[in-house]
Amino acid sequence: MTAKTYDVRTHGCQMNVHDSERLAGLLETAGYVDLASVPEAERPEVADVVVFNTCAVRENADNKLYGNLGQLRPAKTANPDLQIAVGGCMAQKDRDTIVKRAPWVDVVFGTHNIGSLPALLDRARHNQRAEVEILESLETFPSTLPTRRDSAFAGWVSISVGCNNTCTFCIVPSLRGKEQDRRPGDVLAEVEALVAQGVVEVTLLGQNVNTYGVEFGDRLAFGKLLRACGDIQGLERVRFTSPHPAAFTDDVIEAMAETPNVMPSLHMPLQSGSDRVLRAMRRSYRSERFLGIIDRVRAAMPDAAITTDLIVGFPGETEEDFAETLRVVEASRFSSAFTFQYSIRPGTPAATMADQVPKAVVQERFDRLIALQEEVSWAGNRALERREVEVLVAPGEGRKDGETARMSGRARDNRLVHFSVPDGAERPRPGDLATVGVTYGAPHHLVADSGVQGGAYAVRRTPGGDAWAALQDAPVPGKPSVSLGMPSVGRPEVPVAAPACGA
Repeated sequence: MTAKTYDVRTHGCQMNVHDSERLAGLLETAGYVDLASVPEAERPEVADVVVFNTCAVRENADNKLYGNLGQLRPAKTANPDLQIAVGGCMAQKDRDTIVKRAPWVDVVFGTHNIGSLPALLDRARHNQRAEVEILESLETFPSTLPTRRDSAFAGWVSISVGCNNTCTFCIVPSLRGKEQDRRPGDVLAEVEALVAQGVVEVTLLGQNVNTYGVEFGDRLAFGKLLRACGDIQGLERVRFTSPHPAAFTDDVIEAMAETPNVMPSLHMPLQSGSDRVLRAMRRSYRSERFLGIIDRVRAAMPDAAITTDLIVGFPGETEEDFAETLRVVEASRFSSAFTFQYSIRPGTPAATMADQVPKAVVQERFDRLIALQEEVSWAGNRALERREVEVLVAPGEGRKDGETARMSGRARDNRLVHFSVPDGAERPRPGDLATVGVTYGAPHHLVADSGVQGGAYAVRRTPGGDAWAALQDAPVPGKPSVSLGMPSVGRPEVPVAAPACGA
């Protein structure tokens, strides 16, 4: 009998990307196969199981989900055995609403029970009805679940889930719950296991990584964790996302500066440069504190690239408030910014605030902010011309690599680099490191054609490149097979009775 196929479609943040790796691992373990692994000539147009791992942060998240579900309705009508599952933050938020609006959906599961997906699919198939299961809190840390990573040489590692902040524009705490931290030993054991598989870069994930340790009473735990990652042989690069300015402390800056494999890149969400707006957002820092952090980071790591998140048009934002945002952005010299127009999210305090800013005003401010950030980004990239950078080569980073005959990857500071390989020179594999000279700084990337101009060009082969090369004959070339979840350290937990299958 031919195995059933699956297709996991991901929207939203890095947390969701990592959760989707777990969903893929669960489905593979349950006997499904990745739709992409089926030879193209034999591949069905739609998989037997389609999973939407959703986001709820932006206003258009609802429209995107229901639009995608609507596109699948004809396929479901043509093939009643097709199963459609919706998980993630939108599922946690909307629950039964999803099945009411799209009754052809088979399974709805939340952020706290992604491990239930295979059982829920079986139950829905057996009972011939939609199965909705939303837990209010996490019962098992998701890193215990099997995972099918997207990359042979780079991996995500969750250090915490949930968030204790109460930002008035954000719905995440109500969907992901209160912060729960993993023990440092568990995190480091997972990192070491990934390195043993050929991973050379890890990104530590948390809703607010620099409050890591709150559960076990060590406010310096995150800096210690970064330093401990520096002791892991073979680990070339460590990144993390995202910290919160209110809890960002100098010991983390020192750990970054003094640990060679912790990269000089920092994503620090500003949201607004206006102290009045920050207060209304319930962001417990002010613009001068934010700029002080930036100054201290640059004093310790002059070449650090700092990125941010910005919201334009928060309720009550005046032209004076917006001018403050422009001031702080100009002073911060961000290498890039994720810029959003404020949108009402039902269930958040900001949704019912007075003085919602008219759409036309928000758009005009947004355009001005984008123009300023483009100018700042371009100046920062132009300043890197004639500098050498070390690039971790990756497939899929350069959309035009086929046309330009370049390869692409990320510099240590996480800037995107497109580089040329000289005729007759060694061609790096994804996962290898290439040292190249920057010949042009564009607004959103660097071009490094030094090698074909007689300048710097060197390749260092890594275990990451070896791991990628070893997987070229895999069902999906370059994509690892399922790895088992990391067991927790310490006394085993009392087993929880499995839910009835409904049979």
